[in-house]
Amino acid sequence: MTFPLRPVVGQRFLVDAAGRPFLLVGDTAWSLIAQLSREDCELYLDDRQARGFNTVLVNLIEHKFADQAPRNMYGDRPFEPDGDFSAPNDRYFDHAAWVLSSAARRGILVLLAPAYLGTGGGDEGWYQKMLACGPDKLRDYGRYVGRRLRDFDNIIWVDGGDYDPPDARLSQAVSDGIRDIIPHSTHTAHNAPDTDPVDFWKERGIPVSIDALYTYAPIAVAAEPLIAKHDMPYLLIESRYENEHDGTALRTRIQAWQAMLSGASGQVFGNHPIWHYNAPAAHPQPMPWKQALDSAGARSISSMRDFLLALPWSRLEPDRQNQLLVGGVLTGHFRATAARSHDKTLAVVYLPSPREVVLDLTQMATSHVGVRWFDPANGRFFGAEPQSLAASKQQTLRAPACSADGDWVLLLTA
Repeated sequence: MTFPLRPVVGQRFLVDAAGRPFLLVGDTAWSLIAQLSREDCELYLDDRQARGFNTVLVNLIEHKFADQAPRNMYGDRPFEPDGDFSAPNDRYFDHAAWVLSSAARRGILVLLAPAYLGTGGGDEGWYQKMLACGPDKLRDYGRYVGRRLRDFDNIIWVDGGDYDPPDARLSQAVSDGIRDIIPHSTHTAHNAPDTDPVDFWKERGIPVSIDALYTYAPIAVAAEPLIAKHDMPYLLIESRYENEHDGTALRTRIQAWQAMLSGASGQVFGNHPIWHYNAPAAHPQPMPWKQALDSAGARSISSMRDFLLALPWSRLEPDRQNQLLVGGVLTGHFRATAARSHDKTLAVVYLPSPREVVLDLTQMATSHVGVRWFDPANGRFFGAEPQSLAASKQQTLRAPACSADGDWVLLLTA
């Protein structure tokens, strides 16, 4: 893989500089730049690289979730004085550049939010300070960031942040400033849940070239309008985090598999407390973040990544009309999801819970179909050899009963 990445109109995935499909396997690391020492940053990045994560979602400037927020671990403020976007502190951005360089050396893409707004425009983010500064200072800040970071080709910029701002000129000014210096920079956006960033920012003059899905609703349902409306890649940028509210390893796995079989170019996994690295403003604290690195959710994302990369995954297209998966679909978070290759020689079905499913195997371009069951919790296939089924009719299959968490993946090959 060679940076930079770019979206291609008409394709649902990103490609690298050599034109190869890039499977985005992300981890939420909002406070990475502000909260961690250099030693802990390298420990974190080494762990994620070893597990196959190739992307992190990060705040360039952190307003709340760090021990000394908005200062970094070394006491450097992003602005002198605090909140004055016209007075960036070089020392702070020197450290930020070091983190980006550390990620680049490991082949890790950074989804970088230059001015995170914050939920509801409140104290989690910078929206109120941005209002006080105004668009002119914010555009100058964008230019400063662009000059400092223009040599990093492992960045995709994330406009906004957890909010649909009433005054969109503020994020627009930062984005325009970055584009003044890096005209061909690639941008996505992070809005309030269930807002389509492409529609929101297009109306306000900010071009978004990668769509983003942020929702706590069932992913397979929420993804459908993105596929129908926009001829560009999208990614699952946020949903329920492991260990937060009702977020379990199973819930994060359901989200990831439903996204990948619903046409996503990738997905960003989240874990509490990893996203803030035990910042004191985040409550409760379920465990030390270093202990959480080996969470069940992280392990199962690694298993999904290995499963997909063993296949020509970029050829998979969502089975949107349930032509292949005709029975046992169910609804909500436990909706079964399927995708198959355009040439009908490969298909993948994800079942969030054990059940009977009915497959119309005449939709496969072969006389017989090889069928294998894969346990997405432990990353192992059930049985040594695939079962062979005639592809001349509908077939009813029952998921094995011994999955670790009850969910299964069904692999169909010609």
